[in-house]
Amino acid sequence: MMNLPESQRLHGLVTATHTPFHPDGSLNLPVVDKQAAFLLERGVSTVFIGGSTGESHSLTFEERHLLAKYWMAVTKGTAMRVVVHVGGNCVADSKALADQAEDLGAAAIAALTPMYFKPKNVGVLVDTMAQIAAAAPETPFYFYDIPSMTGVNLSVPDFLSQARDRIPNLAGVKFTNPDLLSYQYCLRADGGAWDLPFGCDEHMLGALAMGAKGAVGSGFNFAAPIYTRLLAAFAKNDFEAAREEQFRGVQIISLFSSHGYMGAAKAAMEMLGVNVGPARLPNVSLNAEQKDRLRGELEALGFFDWVG
Repeated sequence: MMNLPESQRLHGLVTATHTPFHPDGSLNLPVVDKQAAFLLERGVSTVFIGGSTGESHSLTFEERHLLAKYWMAVTKGTAMRVVVHVGGNCVADSKALADQAEDLGAAAIAALTPMYFKPKNVGVLVDTMAQIAAAAPETPFYFYDIPSMTGVNLSVPDFLSQARDRIPNLAGVKFTNPDLLSYQYCLRADGGAWDLPFGCDEHMLGALAMGAKGAVGSGFNFAAPIYTRLLAAFAKNDFEAAREEQFRGVQIISLFSSHGYMGAAKAAMEMLGVNVGPARLPNVSLNAEQKDRLRGELEALGFFDWVG
């Protein structure tokens, strides 16, 4: 295991960024400059690229390679840290992406489990993650647990127990799972040594109450001010204000989900001045009429005041 100092842990808000596309669906890397500047202006200094929000499974290997290279170039010399997601169904591709991320100087890497051929038990999951992590031995590695998307729902506390001595650079888990019972066991494992950024925006306050110190979320692209206020209110024990901010985040997520989350979230970014383009199939994008309706609903909700 790699017991990271506080300064290197994924504390505070870590934005899971969108991958920008042209209207024809091709990669539009220059938009990354705008994404990075937009987030830095809002106090976000760590990004998680090429993950679920980044539509990694809709990207080619070469596109993922180019995306990581561009993000690292854009953020060089800034306060922004870049975590590169390298997971996928092909372990060899994941190893190659991990090796590249280390060469580029990424702050950390993460990998979700292969999900077509699924690991049948925790031991196989550890074997798989160990191979990927070994391709970037000097870089902190996070297992990305997201059973709602992978269909792999294995015990994360057992994973940490078995992986501790098998993966020297294992720093923790990106815990995108509302199972707060399991999360509590992870927080207490090995004397609290693991870094466990929480990954479900809509349950963030509950995770903070359990002891979370950081969160990785798609909502921080367009609603970082809401979650910054949530963190500040929690730190002051102002739970009424924290609950209000959490519910604002929930209402936004619910509204976007009613339109198709990915397409709606990308449309909202366009409304905020950062046009990350359409979603790639099988995610769906909003047409002009749907965007107009979404804007009206967001205005009625108070969204633009909340995130301004």
